[in-house]
Amino acid sequence: MSENGKSMDSSRRDFLTRAGASAGAAAIAPGVFLSAPAAAKSPDQPVSGDKRWGILVDTNKCADNCDACVSACKEENGWGHSETHSRPDQQAQWIRTVEIRNKATGFAKTLPMMCQHCENPPCVDVCPTGASFRRTDGIVLVDKHICIGCRYCMMACPYKARSFIHEELHDQLPWAPRGKGTVESCTLCVQLVDNGDIPACVEACSADNHNALVFGDLYDENSEISRELKKAESVELRADLGLNTGVRYRGL
Repeated sequence: MSENGKSMDSSRRDFLTRAGASAGAAAIAPGVFLSAPAAAKSPDQPVSGDKRWGILVDTNKCADNCDACVSACKEENGWGHSETHSRPDQQAQWIRTVEIRNKATGFAKTLPMMCQHCENPPCVDVCPTGASFRRTDGIVLVDKHICIGCRYCMMACPYKARSFIHEELHDQLPWAPRGKGTVESCTLCVQLVDNGDIPACVEACSADNHNALVFGDLYDENSEISRELKKAESVELRADLGLNTGVRYRGL
């Protein structure tokens, strides 16, 4: 890779931490401005490939009609309540609950669906500008400042985990920049993870004593998520695609 290519990759990978040091707002298109995201505790330290963040979802512990994870994500990241939509089906969804059903047996499960933070993300492969990118710690993000809203990534995602912003936005949160004409999805609450905390969905699930979500470093054999993955079988959604997802499911 050329020196220029390395520089571009580094810029995309660390945009969330470095942008937080900038004051004011940044323009992504005429008339559209995004507040800079919050910086990590050590913005001078690059993201490490020694870690890979992931989530284990135990669907056996997901309570019926529970949306704690969805509500917590909305509250933390500011989507789903600040925009006015002329069409309800255009509402942003960083995480949603879905029911999967085996038509032959009738077996059904309700589970949270979000960006799966793939090791080989199709969204990154098809993005013409590099706006969709994967950090070396496994978190897949969208750089709103270079997203042109082509929506190729939305078509490529087998999990329908991305949303396009059709409407004007209001009351945005400074650590979760959004903008009309761009694509967005679950960020694994990168602003929390970079500061040593856990994603909002995981915290909310734990607070409700369901404990269906476990977050941690998949590379660390001693982490809670690694220990849980060793205890019982888990699966990737659409494992046939060979994406090596960072989100795994138990009980399916």
